[in-house]
Order: sequence, then structure tokens, then C-alpha cells
Amino acid sequence: MGAVPAAKIDSPADFARVFGVSRETTEKLSAYETLLRQWQKTINLVAPSTLADIWHRHFADSAQLLALAPPEARNWLDLGSGAGFPGLVLGILLADREGAKMTLVESDTRKAAFLREVARRTGAAVDIQPERIEKVATQTKLGGVDVITARALAPLPRLLELAAPAFSAHTTGLFLKGREAETEVDAARERWAFESALQPSLTDAGARIVVVRALQAKQEGQRR
Repeated sequence: MGAVPAAKIDSPADFARVFGVSRETTEKLSAYETLLRQWQKTINLVAPSTLADIWHRHFADSAQLLALAPPEARNWLDLGSGAGFPGLVLGILLADREGAKMTLVESDTRKAAFLREVARRTGAAVDIQPERIEKVATQTKLGGVDVITARALAPLPRLLELAAPAFSAHTTGLFLKGREAETEVDAARERWAFESALQPSLTDAGARIVVVRALQAKQEGQRR
């Protein structure tokens, strides 16, 4: 995984070529696509303008995170999963990794129901928590994890605040961001100390993936 696509990823065959997955995996994603189109008629899961580009805008955009995670990562957490991007796609890709599990946190009960149906149909290695991540009970239940992911949930300063309770010394954060990623990183450093890297997106030339490690809250006197 991790190859740079030569062109837009428009089909299961394109996805399999770029990410090196099996036909069984692309069949699961095709079932996901079918359910997304069905449920979209009654629930606003994704922007309607992106429905024609599901494999590129949603599936490939999510899948690219796998190559940036430590290969030994087993315990994954996706915040604000929505329609399952990136968490549910990653859960499907992690199905063959022994001991791997993705926890999806999504407070919207209708979207959580959609996630459960896709997980049931695809056998994805996911645990769905229909709760708000801000709740102490939710944070206590999750504990420390290996990898935390999120897309389009909140600006990075707020996102790190939400993710911090699940961060440990070995946790990696993988956050899909747009053109203002560098500005968001600078803003986040006012309150947080962390190691970071900006990785180019495989699906959007202007987007970036913010990789965060060693996250710690700054003491009052350390803040800018």
C-alpha cells in the first residue's frame, strides 16, 4: 500500500491496483458503496456532489492512512466517523490483520445505524460507539490506543483536545486536512506540544495529512 495513483481512482479495479488489496476486499467496499447510495436517499451521509467519486473522494482518501500508521498498530480509534470515512474503510482493510480493531465514535444515531449495517454486511473489524467523544465515560472506556484518525471533524486545536484522552506515549494521530493544515498546526501549538509531519494527500493535491505523535498539553506558563 501507499503507491501514488497515476490518475483518479474511479473503480474497484483502480483501487485494487493502487492499494494492492484482494478482490474480496474490493467486493466488501462495493457492498459499502451500494449501501451508501441506498441510505443517502434518506440520510445525508456525504455531500451529494461526491457520490460520483466515491472510490476516489471517500474510499481512497480513507485508505491512504493505512500506510502512514505503524505496521504493528492493532488498536485504532476513529473520531466523528459519520458515514465511515476514514474509520470504516480502514476497518475493512484491517480485517486480515490479526488482533486489529477499529473503534468508531459517532454520536448521530442514524449514522451509527448505517455504520452497523455496513459492518454487518462486510465483516469489518469495528466496534461502534454511538456516543459523544467529549463524555468522560466514553473517554474512560476507550483508554489509550495505537492510532487515532479523523476527517472533517474539527480544526486541529479542537481535534487534539478531543483526541488527547486516548493518546499515550506510543499513539499516532492521522488527521485528514485541507489547504490550511499548516496554519492549523501552528494554531494547535499554542496549547499543545507534539511532534508533527505534513504528508501530501494521494487524492487531493491541495490537501495534507497531519501526523501527530508525543502529544502533551502545555502548562499555562509554556503557552504563547
